[in-house]
Amino acid sequence: MDQISQPVSDPATSRARAAAFAVHIFTAMGAGVALLAMLEAVREHWANMFGWLGVALIIDAIDGPLARKLDVIRLQPNWSGEVLDLVIDFVTYVFIPAYAITASGMLLPLAAPVLGIGIVVSGALYFADRRMKAADNHFRGFPALWNAAAFYLFLLHLPPVLSTLGIAVLVALTFAPFHVLHPIRVVRLRWLNLWLIAVWAVLAIYTLVRDFNVGAPVVAVLCAIAAYIVGSDAVIRRMRLFKT
Repeated sequence: MDQISQPVSDPATSRARAAAFAVHIFTAMGAGVALLAMLEAVREHWANMFGWLGVALIIDAIDGPLARKLDVIRLQPNWSGEVLDLVIDFVTYVFIPAYAITASGMLLPLAAPVLGIGIVVSGALYFADRRMKAADNHFRGFPALWNAAAFYLFLLHLPPVLSTLGIAVLVALTFAPFHVLHPIRVVRLRWLNLWLIAVWAVLAIYTLVRDFNVGAPVVAVLCAIAAYIVGSDAVIRRMRLFKT
């Protein structure tokens, strides 16, 4: 009796598919980290909350290169890494920071819930906007980096009127016609951008370890780096127009 030949799966292919799916699991771990950040936020352990959001940021920075290296799109076509990434980014970049900003007591009481709603609504629309990045990888408008905005809110601890005004301006700038630097993907001055991000990360970790109790020099450097990220493209474009 003739034996019916059965297709034998390629072990290498199976391992490659498993490795590709592991990248999706790694990305999805960001949702678990987000839950830990939210638990800390509810307890008003703000430094711990930012620490977990920092872990989520590291996952977000690593999973993309891993996915490209392991060819995840081809090997796991039924799972959208892009959608998964956006879901987790909305939670960690927008929703949890919006809660922290609203519940921190740093805004005017009547304005806090209104601005919290403005943050999550504008953030959701921004994440759905296919024009959120320009061709040169700059962000269009304020790029819904509410985790960073919340960090500076706690760092500066301005009077409620100024904090409220600042958050309202950022909501309004979400769809404003200006570009914000993506410090990793923008090619121009990438070496400088990466060094500044490294310095910022070290100082941010120090700030969280100190529970935001840091001196003026640390605050000044953190604010200068933020100003560079937000305003450098506009300054460079103005200088080019002036030269022409």
